[in-house]
Amino acid sequence: MTVPASASLIQPLPDGPLDVVGDIHGEWDAFQQLMQHLGYDAQGRHPQGRKLIFVGDLCDRGPDSPAVIERVADWVAAGRAWVTIGNHEINLLANDAKDGSAWFFDARIASDRDRYEPYARATDAGQRQAIRDFFASLPVALERDDLRVVHAAWSEPQIQAVRALPLGQVGQYWNQYEEETNREARQGSLATRMLQESRDWPHSLEDGAHPPPFLPAHADKELSKAMHNPIKVLITGVERRGSVPFFAGNKWRFVERVSWWDGYDQPTPVIVGHYWRRDPGVSRGPAHKGDLHMFEQIPTHAWHGLRHNVFCVDYSVGGRWISRRNGQPPIGAFRLAAMRWPERELVFDDGERVPSTAFGA
Repeated sequence: MTVPASASLIQPLPDGPLDVVGDIHGEWDAFQQLMQHLGYDAQGRHPQGRKLIFVGDLCDRGPDSPAVIERVADWVAAGRAWVTIGNHEINLLANDAKDGSAWFFDARIASDRDRYEPYARATDAGQRQAIRDFFASLPVALERDDLRVVHAAWSEPQIQAVRALPLGQVGQYWNQYEEETNREARQGSLATRMLQESRDWPHSLEDGAHPPPFLPAHADKELSKAMHNPIKVLITGVERRGSVPFFAGNKWRFVERVSWWDGYDQPTPVIVGHYWRRDPGVSRGPAHKGDLHMFEQIPTHAWHGLRHNVFCVDYSVGGRWISRRNGQPPIGAFRLAAMRWPERELVFDDGERVPSTAFGA
């Protein structure tokens, strides 16, 4: 199937100077403050005609996901903002009620209560449908000659596969790939192995108090689900089979993320979100997502990768619920950031401005 570029899930970036914003995760106050520091008004207009790019994960965990989504959707409709879909948006489209999504899914209310309350909920049927329609309209990646933006990974085989898929049907294609993965798992020996491991280890994988042994069948299933679906690779990252279980995203996991940028040899810079960067010396605590090792040797504000032309602009604002729960000031440990392009300057929601470093070194 050949899909015209104008109708593809890989869409063009707008011309001119850009501000690329990291994962917001429903943090309405941080979002508003960052927009003010960047110079945008409530309609998403900038006096210098700059445009906003959001890397995805607008929702979940924070106190007001509906407000963030509505504001960004209005700006997209007005032609002042562009968004790439993240894994949290896909989870909603797939009716996959994950950690922190009780603002939309009733099934998460009890389990999310201790971590994330209070938070605004989307209960109006029209509002909920508008959110689904907006997420379904989003592309997987954005590109132009001097820059690429994707939520988690720019992996060329998966980019080419997704480039052939039509815009507006990301949820349908996601479900098709996931069903293929599940069908293969059911038809082989994996289902039997999974059942035996579940009998041997009866605790929930969301139970952080009971560390499991390494479960090979669970690892095989997790890796198959991570790598078979090309959309998933681009929005959750490249993964490989691990050797030690770790607790991340409120779940025990058996595959680990790969620093794909260490093999990215193309000259076009890439900006991603998804991976939680942190300021040095700040404990990650219960916000740990298994990403810490990926940035151990990378300075906090540095471009990274084989050609030093990849940048993760996610500075862990999605963990701000921890500060609120502990009665601590929200700004500091968990921040929202934007990368100004082509200036390559970082702007944070607390107003700090920092030049990024080591670009193209």
